[in-house]
Amino acid sequence: MRKLLVTAFTTLDGVVQAPGGADEDRDGGFEHGGWAVPGIDDQVLGLMAELTARAGALLLGRRTYDIFAATWPLADDPIGARMNGLPKHVVSRTPRTLHWANATQLEGEVGAAVGALKREPGGEIQVHGSGGLVQALLTHDLVDELHLLVFPVLLGTGKRLFGGGTVPAGLRLVGATTTATGVVIGTYARDGGVQYGAMGPETGNW
Repeated sequence: MRKLLVTAFTTLDGVVQAPGGADEDRDGGFEHGGWAVPGIDDQVLGLMAELTARAGALLLGRRTYDIFAATWPLADDPIGARMNGLPKHVVSRTPRTLHWANATQLEGEVGAAVGALKREPGGEIQVHGSGGLVQALLTHDLVDELHLLVFPVLLGTGKRLFGGGTVPAGLRLVGATTTATGVVIGTYARDGGVQYGAMGPETGNW
């Protein structure tokens, strides 16, 4: 079974919308695009290079695919070279014409389609961004690890990674580090459901 890892840039209050700039805000009206840029240093870039180097494929939502396909083919660096060469599986409810190299659209319901993809031979499947897709993957219990880069920023508004409808789940911290710019990088594995007792929530097995 292939491992599926989600990587997301998030503010301290959970916002994941347009971390790199206003051009990532496809819906418009978000005033804080680019909030992650001040915190991206060589340590963050090195981490992203390490992650993409071990990837066997990318799994992307429709909007994230559009953003990545417009920028990464123009990149001249190790991360861009790796991203451009990887197989890319795009989740979209409508048929798409995909121009980015090695990109194909997943057919069928997302839970069944990604479950089948995980059963195929190959390396680690990575999801970058794609907040709506991440929610669906968590609902179907398809995420093996969450790799969260939490930036020391509060925005108050914007799309959140864990919004309404998030399925309760226990998580286990398997790695953590902090960068010189204050970005807290945590890797979390799924670790059962959430059980509520007299003293509050406790984690248990699914």
